[in-house]
Amino acid sequence: MKKFLSAVLISVVFSGLSLWAWDRGWLNRWEYPTWTWRIFYHARPSVATDQIKIIMIDEMSIDWMEAESGLSWPWPREVYGPIIEFCLRGGARAVAFDMYYRDHSRYGVHDDELFGEAIRNGPPFVGAAFLSEHIGLHTRWPDYVKPWGGRLEGLESWLAGIDPTEVIMPRASFPIPAVATNSTLIADVRGTPDPEDGVIRRSNVFRMFDGQFVPSLGFAAYLAEQRGSPRIEFRTDRIVMGRRAIPVDEKGRTLLRYRGPPDTHARYSAAQVIQSELRIREGRKPELSPVVFNNAYVLLGASAVGLLDLRPTPISDVTPGVLVHATILDNFLANDFMWEVDPRMVMSFTLVFAFIGAWLVRLTRKAWQSVVCFVLILPIPVWVAFIAYDWGFWWPMMVQVLALGLSMIGGVVVNYATEGRQKAFIKSAFKHYLSPTVIEKILEDPNRLTLGGERRELSIFFSDLQGFSSISEKLDPQALTQLLNDYLSDMTDIVLEEGGTLDKYEGDAIIAFWNAPLEQEDHALRACRTALRCQRKLAERRAEFKERTGAELRMRIGVNTGEVVVGNLGSRDRFDYTVLGDAANLAARLEGANKQFGTYTMVAGSTWEKAGEALPGRAIGRIRVVGRETPVRVYEILGEPGEATPVPVDAFEGAVRLCEEKKWKEALEQFEQWKDDPVSRKYAERCRALLAEPGETWDAVWSLTEK
Repeated sequence: MKKFLSAVLISVVFSGLSLWAWDRGWLNRWEYPTWTWRIFYHARPSVATDQIKIIMIDEMSIDWMEAESGLSWPWPREVYGPIIEFCLRGGARAVAFDMYYRDHSRYGVHDDELFGEAIRNGPPFVGAAFLSEHIGLHTRWPDYVKPWGGRLEGLESWLAGIDPTEVIMPRASFPIPAVATNSTLIADVRGTPDPEDGVIRRSNVFRMFDGQFVPSLGFAAYLAEQRGSPRIEFRTDRIVMGRRAIPVDEKGRTLLRYRGPPDTHARYSAAQVIQSELRIREGRKPELSPVVFNNAYVLLGASAVGLLDLRPTPISDVTPGVLVHATILDNFLANDFMWEVDPRMVMSFTLVFAFIGAWLVRLTRKAWQSVVCFVLILPIPVWVAFIAYDWGFWWPMMVQVLALGLSMIGGVVVNYATEGRQKAFIKSAFKHYLSPTVIEKILEDPNRLTLGGERRELSIFFSDLQGFSSISEKLDPQALTQLLNDYLSDMTDIVLEEGGTLDKYEGDAIIAFWNAPLEQEDHALRACRTALRCQRKLAERRAEFKERTGAELRMRIGVNTGEVVVGNLGSRDRFDYTVLGDAANLAARLEGANKQFGTYTMVAGSTWEKAGEALPGRAIGRIRVVGRETPVRVYEILGEPGEATPVPVDAFEGAVRLCEEKKWKEALEQFEQWKDDPVSRKYAERCRALLAEPGETWDAVWSLTEK
């Protein structure tokens, strides 16, 4: 719950910061490159792309005109007559010129009149005007310019709820009368670049001037061919015309769905069109058939560098301006403009993504797990943004990437500040008591280290050095300390290697246990194997220790398995991870019981049964320790698997059974065969005593009188 609540807090804080930065537009400089990625990944022609044709005044056209006719730019306006007539000949739906004829022709009035006549006799024609806040000759509609005559429904209420700075223009520049009076419709050609980098990603579908509706060039091309009095309905977030809808924002702008590189729409050189029309007039075969413009919307623009109509767009830094208008028309005809996602949905998803990231990182316990979270989770907003684009929605990516990234980093910081310090404390506190593997397991669940205990079956190990008190009296403190350090280090290393938990040292005594804090199915075998390895390690260094102490160091070990209470016991501020219970006491008693039999490793039957037959050993018999009435069957480990045993196990255990059956004579005969075995000598001594006093009885249970 603490991690959940901290993840909520982290996600709320960083989502709030990210959404605030997004709302203020500070993320746009990072968002815009992703815009280009998405456009190029998803760009493809629509069902309407082939209906739009572009005539381009390019470098080749300018060079050809100067070479053939000696005409430099700007051309006489009568030159455009063949272009318009060629479009009419081909059956074009409408023609829109992205050319601004504000001034009269330098070739005289007659040139303007010829151009006006060509417009009047051609297909529906769209002329260009320029609407602005500060630039323009007109503040009212001139008498020779006709506004669009369609019906507008809901415009006034729509205008009342928007930012008018990009929609209502106080000034305008219109084309000369010869063009304006003969045009079917006058359109606005002013672009709408994003202020941060000047790239055109959005465009105004229309603007208002002097209370009248002025469509953009691409939209006007469609409106110019409409008959009657078409109706446009304005709603809160869209402009509807028939079954088509144009999504618009609070500034009357719409997002453009670019179709691909600048040559996606069919392009023809103006020189090619003019030549083809002139050849047709001369009765010759044209280079270009007029059929290419059949039932198409034809837009004319300029791509020659010197004509200054190249605009930066997501598809190219030098896109001819006419292609922006072509994109608007394409989107309208295909009815697939990009829709901006509701800001409330963006806020919701941002918070959800941030929470998921923070929560998953808070759940991790290792650095590599956090890295995996970053690798798998951080790209999710990117995938969502790309999928949303394919579905026709513009999904802000960077606000969610930022919120998610910051929240995940925040989760890492909190993990380090809390669990990191906790892990460092645990490692420092337990490195002397547990193996690194066990410590790592505990780190996965530090709650195991809270104050308190649990009842669990453990295998408990208790060892002590024989006669160490007398040895310690002969050594100076420095030598004694060094001896104990060397001995305890060797034994502790083995305990930890076998996955044991070091409980404590009591002088030269070692107490350890298995199956806590981690569960170990083979805990009994681990304890037995530890006992055997410790005895062998001491045997390896016995000569060295004898040289240092003057005495042979021998160790007695008791091992028992049983249910105890294990956990952190002590005060709230200082506690030990230890065990309490009769099973732990019995392990200590078994260590002392070795004295009675001359053995050095004694294992309780409960341990031996669970360890199975993994290690060679023998059943010594049954003993009754001090403070415990119930006898315990005990065993001695005799070596590693495959090694020869010092006594024949089956024969020895058979002799013990003879004692239990009160067959003292037969048992004595058996035990006397193994005079070098201290346990056999102990049994033989008892059998002789029983035979010497026929009235004496014994239940074959050794009752110990000391701990």
